[in-house]
Amino acid sequence: MDLVIVGSVALDDVKTNYGSVKCALGGSAVYASMSASNFCNTAIVGVVGSDFPREHVQLLEKNKICTKGLQILKGKTFVWKGTYDDPNIAETLDTQLNVFADFNPILPDDYRRSQFVFLGNIHPELQLNVLDQMKDPMVTACDTMNYWIENTRDKLLEVIAKIDIFFINEDEIKMLAGEKNLYKAIDIVQKMGPKLIVVKRGEFGAVAFHQDFSFFAPAYPIREVVDTTGAGDSFAGGFMGYLAANKKFTEKKIRRAVINGTVLASFCVEDFSLNCLKNTNVQKIEKRFQEIQKVIYIADKNQ
Repeated sequence: MDLVIVGSVALDDVKTNYGSVKCALGGSAVYASMSASNFCNTAIVGVVGSDFPREHVQLLEKNKICTKGLQILKGKTFVWKGTYDDPNIAETLDTQLNVFADFNPILPDDYRRSQFVFLGNIHPELQLNVLDQMKDPMVTACDTMNYWIENTRDKLLEVIAKIDIFFINEDEIKMLAGEKNLYKAIDIVQKMGPKLIVVKRGEFGAVAFHQDFSFFAPAYPIREVVDTTGAGDSFAGGFMGYLAANKKFTEKKIRRAVINGTVLASFCVEDFSLNCLKNTNVQKIEKRFQEIQKVIYIADKNQ
C-alpha cells in the first residue's frame, strides 16, 4: 500500500445556497482517500456503524481504495449536520459521534509497512496511536483543527514533533502559535518539529513552507462554489497521493503536490459530497494542473 489515510467517516446533512443533502457520504478520511486514489494505491482506516450504506463502501472500492481498515461496529455512524450562508464558514447544527466516539484505529499488518501516512483531523491521541503502529514510514503527515488546539494542545504538540508534514489553515496556525502575523506564526510552528508546513487558505489557495524554500499556489477559479465541506481534506489527499505516487519528498515534488491538492479541492467544491470527486480522472486533473501552472509561470527574462 502506498498511502494509509486515517480519519473520520461520516454521514452528512448539509445545506448551502445551492440546495441540501441528507445522509451524504463524508468525513475527513473519505474525502482525502477519494482524492489520493487518483494517484496511488490508497487505504482507508476509520469506523462506521451497522447503518452505514453498503453502496458507500462499494464506491470506495470502485475507486481502488482498500477498505480492510474500515471497522464496522454495532450502532450508528458519525453524523455531522451543518449549513453555509458563507461558503467559507460552516455553521455546525448538530454533531453525533455515535460509534466514532470509541474509535480505536487498528492498522492491518500490510498498512503498517506503508511508506506514507496521512492522519486526518482526529484526536491527537489517536494520531499518536497510529504513528506508533507504523513501521519506519518515509513521510508522515497530519491535519488538525481549532478544537484540538484549544483542548488537547499538549498531545497535539507531541504529534507535531513527530510528523514530517503539518496541514493547517491560516486561522488555526495563528491560534497555535499565539501570533497574528502568518509568517511569524509559521516560524514559531516550524520550531515545533515539522519539516514542511502547508497552510490551507481556501479560495486563496495554499502555501507550503520548508526551511529551505516556500511555495505559493492559487486556488483553481470556481465560479459556483456549491459546497466546501471536505475541501481541505481533498486538498491534503491530493497532495499526499501525488507524493506517495512519486515516493519522493523533494522541493520539485512538493511544489507539484501543492498544485495537485488545489486541483482536487476545486473538484470537491463544485457539488455536494463526492458527486464531483467520484467523476474525476487523471485527464481532468492534468488539465486543471496545467491551467494553474500557467498562472504561476514566470517567463525567462530573455523571452
